[in-house]
Amino acid sequence: MIGLMAAAAALSSQAARADEGGASFWVPGLFGSLAAAPQVPGWNFTNFYYHTTVSGGGDVVFAREVPIGHLNIPFTGQVNAHLTADADLDVLFPQYVFATPVLGGQASVGMLVPVGRMTATADATLTAALGPLGFTVGGSRTDSSTGFGDPVPFASLRWHDGVNNWMTYITGGIPVGEYSATSLANLGLGHGSIDAGGGYTYFNPATGHEFSGVLGFTYNFTNPDTQYQSGVDMHFDWGASQFLTKQWQIGIVGYVYDQLSCDSGSGDRVGCFESRVVGIGPQIGYIIPVGDLQGYLNLKAYGEFDNAHRPDGWNVWLTFAISHAPPTPSSPSHLFTK
Repeated sequence: MIGLMAAAAALSSQAARADEGGASFWVPGLFGSLAAAPQVPGWNFTNFYYHTTVSGGGDVVFAREVPIGHLNIPFTGQVNAHLTADADLDVLFPQYVFATPVLGGQASVGMLVPVGRMTATADATLTAALGPLGFTVGGSRTDSSTGFGDPVPFASLRWHDGVNNWMTYITGGIPVGEYSATSLANLGLGHGSIDAGGGYTYFNPATGHEFSGVLGFTYNFTNPDTQYQSGVDMHFDWGASQFLTKQWQIGIVGYVYDQLSCDSGSGDRVGCFESRVVGIGPQIGYIIPVGDLQGYLNLKAYGEFDNAHRPDGWNVWLTFAISHAPPTPSSPSHLFTK
């Protein structure tokens, strides 16, 4: 019986490691309406509150040699698993916008600092065979993590021409956040990442019509603790809205996240494991005059579907941004909402 439990533990460990391939650096939904719109030079500050509730199944087939004690025997197994997870994060984003043009555009630099709590529960059943003998082992596990996530430096350039706005950005994760290779719940990824992309915003202040889309790609470095490397990811965040007045905004938001290349590394026991998810939902925004400053409050929510190798569910973003008031306070065209 000890041998059977050892085999189950070995397989379950690799199945948990496969979750690494479904946990991305990019959080879909980060960008939204007015993403490429120009900003007001000087310091500005954005605070994101992010809640997500997701669930997913796992069905991973192995055919490998598993050491049990001092023996190596043919082992095949299949894991049927159910994962549920909840996370509450507060992301601080101080940013400085330069007044002097760079390459004819408006440059900005900032740092996203996430802090919060995540809880994950996995219920798994292992059906396997050791030689001619079959067996089933089940179990449940709950992990939680509280603290800081990986800090994310961010830089962008924006160009503006009438109703048309363009932007390009580069960012990445610094793997110093709360992380344990043996935990189901982590606020950090355990590996570094580089992400870059570009976006467009159409905004007509006269009609209040707005549409934004940002396309980006992530390269993930190898996790030194697990020797697992996630593939290259593609993400497209978009938002469409209508300003009903000079302060009130309503609309819809969405995203598409798709892994373009296979996971790899000596720690990869699950094969290609390309992940995918799509999300869509409503949004509402409000511009708040604050003396010489201007605030912006935005609430958006996403329901997810069409997932693969990644849990799906729903998430909510509550964003508050504050900056210097623009030269024309009645116009929201300066806002940069993510």
